[in-house]
Amino acid sequence: MDYLTSNLPEEKRKQLCALLGNVELSLLYKASVHGYNASAFHQRCDHQGPTLLVAYNSSGYIFGGYTSVDYAQSGQYVGDEDIFLFGFQGKIPVCVKLNSGHNARLDDSGVPSFGQQLYFCYNNQPVVLNQGVNAFSITTLSMYGNDTQLSECEVYKVMQVPHVRVEEKPWRNVQWTTERRGELMEFIKNHKPLMNSESRVRILMIGPVGAGKSSFFNSINSIFMGHVTSKAMAGSSGTSLTTQFRTYPVKDGREGKPLSFVLCDTMGLEEQSGAGLDIEDISSILQGHISDRYKFNPVAPFQSEQKASRSASLQEKIHCVVFVIDATKVSLMSNKLEEKLTAIRRKVNSLGITQIVLMTKVDEACPLVEKDLQSLYISSYIKTKVHEVSSRLGVPVSCVLPVKNYSQELELNLNCDVLLLTALQQMLRFADDYLDDVRPIEGSPL
Repeated sequence: MDYLTSNLPEEKRKQLCALLGNVELSLLYKASVHGYNASAFHQRCDHQGPTLLVAYNSSGYIFGGYTSVDYAQSGQYVGDEDIFLFGFQGKIPVCVKLNSGHNARLDDSGVPSFGQQLYFCYNNQPVVLNQGVNAFSITTLSMYGNDTQLSECEVYKVMQVPHVRVEEKPWRNVQWTTERRGELMEFIKNHKPLMNSESRVRILMIGPVGAGKSSFFNSINSIFMGHVTSKAMAGSSGTSLTTQFRTYPVKDGREGKPLSFVLCDTMGLEEQSGAGLDIEDISSILQGHISDRYKFNPVAPFQSEQKASRSASLQEKIHCVVFVIDATKVSLMSNKLEEKLTAIRRKVNSLGITQIVLMTKVDEACPLVEKDLQSLYISSYIKTKVHEVSSRLGVPVSCVLPVKNYSQELELNLNCDVLLLTALQQMLRFADDYLDDVRPIEGSPL
């Protein structure tokens, strides 16, 4: 077997691995050794699973792309919601996700390409070609200095590494027992908001497309129904399945009384303008101006004159905001999406509304947790992700709550329930803190 020497500096290797989770890179193809041609690339890289292409040019730029779908020369158009391009701006890698409505590539026998836009080793030569389509919103000047001549092109197999590092003691204490689940359910069933007896706490879920907002409601509803349900539309589409503002009450069983909270679901956030939920719409929701089943229009947010038509009561406003973040994509969060979340948090802060971060898909992020959910709080990897979310969103670590929603399961699971109910309990407590703070300001009886 050929011994290949990587050109990738160790610091940059670590940074790229961090973007992809806990992974190792194995060098499959090196153009200067195997040739700048499509046949050599496919001979080495087909059917290898997720791969990372790293290109170098004579101007000193290092750039490339990742795809989670292996090359197979199927002749089919390939979709890949995890695909991205990257370039180093300064010392850090900057990722660019695929724009909605575009294919990841045509999986043919040609050279490696991304979005049918950026082609590497084009025409079997040491060059990169930008075809000019808008699959990725990139600036070639910042990505590779407009220097299209490659000095090297490498492709790495991306391999998940088992997360064997565990903490000496749990970094949060959780009782994984039926008694604890019962206690949490009783707390939630008996909870009464600090408003009149007819009111319910309103909890708003905000997050990127596919993070698990609708799935969280389905999971909570499942626990109180006693079986897995799917009332809210949920899935892994690249665009938001939620197009309306929805308010979901939860009952204590099919014939039971409504519980003291409503989970409010929104359209998913997207990084590009004119797509996903608009920040102005979020402001309107927070202040109680948008009603159930309002259909979002990303290019025409809820009009301010509509807000002026009536004054919203405290019961109609949002009492706690929950940011929902996918644990597997924390490091892949783009600057634009992070800026959007920061702008939303700024607005939420200005209204004094309490906030929590729900970190979903922890089982997909860490094999240790996938094997045993009770390993969650001894997983060093999950701990680093919690701290990363805390740093990127500017919230205290104590406000970041890891959970696993019901997605593939057909039956309820004790460990899932404990995590989900613990998160809901914190949301109700935070909402009570907000209500306790604003009641004197709001004045007379509610």
